[in-house]
Amino acid sequence: MAGVAVSTTINGDHVEYLCQPDETLLDVLRDRLGLTGAKEGCGTGDCGACSIILDDRLVCSCLVLGAEAEGRRVETIEGMAHGDKLHPLQQKFLEHAALQCGICTPGFLIAAKDLLAKNPDPTEEEIRFGLAGNLCRCTGYDKIVRAVQDAASVMKGA
Repeated sequence: MAGVAVSTTINGDHVEYLCQPDETLLDVLRDRLGLTGAKEGCGTGDCGACSIILDDRLVCSCLVLGAEAEGRRVETIEGMAHGDKLHPLQQKFLEHAALQCGICTPGFLIAAKDLLAKNPDPTEEEIRFGLAGNLCRCTGYDKIVRAVQDAASVMKGA
C-alpha cells in the first residue's frame, strides 16, 4: 500500500510524515512521531484516553486518520507545558492527586484545556459535562473536577 504524505502543524511545529491510508492519527503520533502521551484505551472513541485538539476541536485521535491531519493544527499533551513550566492544569492535577495509573490523564488534561479555552469560568456541572467523554477507572472524578476548578481560578487571575 502506498504511503500518504502529510504536512501539518503539531504543537506549533511544522511536521511532515508518511502514513498508510488506513492508519489512525493516534498510531501516527505514537509510532511515527514518538508522541506517546495520547493513549489507546479502547480504539473506538469511547474512553477519551487518546484525546487531542484538532483545529480547536477536541477529538479522539483513534477515530481520525493520520492523512486527515493534512494542513491542520494538532495539539497534544506534549505541547501543554512550556519547557520545565507546567501548564496550570498539569500543576493542579498534581496538587489535587487527580491521577493514579496515568492512562487517562493526558486525555483529561487535553479535554480540560479545551473546556477552559471555551469556558474560562465553568460550573461544576459544566466541568463534568465537558469531561464526560473521558473515563477513569482509578480515581473517580471528584479530584479531577476539583483540579479543573482550581486551575480555572488560577488561569483567570493570570
